[in-house]
Amino acid sequence: MDTRVVTTHLPADLAKKLDGLAERLDRPRGWVVKEAIASFVSLEEKRFQLTLEALADVDAKRTVGHTEIEAW
Repeated sequence: MDTRVVTTHLPADLAKKLDGLAERLDRPRGWVVKEAIASFVSLEEKRFQLTLEALADVDAKRTVGHTEIEAW
């Protein structure tokens, strides 16, 4: 697997929480960071896909009016 080093600055309190989590999980800090980023990226990709689907529904006039929502 091809990898790349990425660095970032974290607030001290977040870094401390990261260290505690890594210790509790008995995993390296880098593993925890990689898992967190993978989860976040996956979630954002899904949100983006759902947004595109919603916009396609709007373009296709598949919407529900405000009055219908209020009545529901």
